[in-house]
Amino acid sequence: MAPTLRCVILDDYQGVALSYADWSALPVDVEVVREHLDPDGTAAALAGAAVVVLMRERTPLTRDLLDRLPDLRLVVTTGMRNASIDLDACRERGIPVCGTASSKTSTAELTWALVLGLLRQVGPESRSLAAGGWQTTVGADLAGRTLGLLGLGAIGSRVARVAAAFDMDVVAWSPHLTGQRAADGGARLVDRDGLFAAADVLSIHLVLAATTREIVGERELALLRPSSYLVNTSRAGLVDTAALLRHLDAGRLAGAAVDVFDTEPLPAAHPLRDHPRVLATPHLGYVTEDNYRRFFGEAAEDVAAWLAGAPMRLLT
Repeated sequence: MAPTLRCVILDDYQGVALSYADWSALPVDVEVVREHLDPDGTAAALAGAAVVVLMRERTPLTRDLLDRLPDLRLVVTTGMRNASIDLDACRERGIPVCGTASSKTSTAELTWALVLGLLRQVGPESRSLAAGGWQTTVGADLAGRTLGLLGLGAIGSRVARVAAAFDMDVVAWSPHLTGQRAADGGARLVDRDGLFAAADVLSIHLVLAATTREIVGERELALLRPSSYLVNTSRAGLVDTAALLRHLDAGRLAGAAVDVFDTEPLPAAHPLRDHPRVLATPHLGYVTEDNYRRFFGEAAEDVAAWLAGAPMRLLT
């Protein structure tokens, strides 16, 4: 009788991976790791495992780490894009890398939760009320203001549609955006500098790549007005975090809502955790019940397809 294969699910922070899919139907031993591990801890947790399931980009699967995992035969990631996996190294080792579908609505919904929470001071007012206070801040309006979208793809265009319901003007820019595509997405195309100069709320929805890394830097932040707000639910690397903190500290930006960070989980002493002008959430953009059912359900399907020699959802 052949030995049972080990499948390890990494970074299941909430401990819910086993409840969102029927893993019992698979002839594998499934193990869950809830805490985030460093490379040595990851290598130890995956020792002898044939399959690893990664949650988005929480744990990098580097060439060095793969060298320490001679038994690994399949990688599954939630979503169909994961920049933290060395795909070339996996191909060289003959390890297929599969993915799953991912919601385009959950991040757009969180974006608006952060916009409203930031402008209406929901966090500070809730904490004040719990401590016995009553009405300590004055919120900002959305109606009649301008939403600037840095990126108008599947998520950005959803954000734009909601902005219309708030009677906001919507402008957008991205490196390859055309006027017609902007109009189709519910926005007006402006140039790059014009986007920052016009935005009362700047919301970022770009893919992180070499050409977009720190696309929001010192110069771009200086184009925003002191009354403007920045919201990032995309990738931390799109923004120069040190420059953002300097502008917030100096009062050159009214506030920022941030769901993504250069290091995750965010270090305990990081200034974004408790900055008075920041509404910070722990990368919740994709963390919803429907999306987790899709993630883990299709991850289990990927493992089943691999075991059966059937077509898989391969990353390219």
